[in-house]
Amino acid sequence: MRPMSEPVGADVESLCGKCGDTWHVVVAKVGESIAKVQCKECGAYHRHRARGGERAPVKKRDKGRAPATQRTKAAAEIQRAEPLVAPDTSAPPRPYSIRDAYEPGQRIEHPTFGQGVVESVPEPGKMQVFFEGTRRILAQAKGGAGLEPPRHSFGDE
Repeated sequence: MRPMSEPVGADVESLCGKCGDTWHVVVAKVGESIAKVQCKECGAYHRHRARGGERAPVKKRDKGRAPATQRTKAAAEIQRAEPLVAPDTSAPPRPYSIRDAYEPGQRIEHPTFGQGVVESVPEPGKMQVFFEGTRRILAQAKGGAGLEPPRHSFGDE
């Protein structure tokens, strides 16, 4: 990119993607290069686009996240991963129900996620299940048989 010596506020030729006009005002510079301009016709702000197709450099922002390749590798590892516990193959998979209680190693059949293996019960009412390509936390033992409904005291009963 060739350096531009025009100061901020100067008129410059730049192609407007909105209205097609070429006369703009320099709004911002990075070093000696024009970074942002404002169209004199429609008032739109955009990166400088010189007649030869040159554009201002795009500044990439670091969001504090892992690079995309690392995120992709991590996702691939989850897909290749095996359950943390060995599945109990002596029994058929149980249909998933939020009311039933499950133990690690049991196989379940979920209507959305398919077949999975219960890996752990991190806290009462929840379980971690390994499905092909993903792990999910599901509810369990909610309002099942044998539980009494809550009692309310509304005056005389």
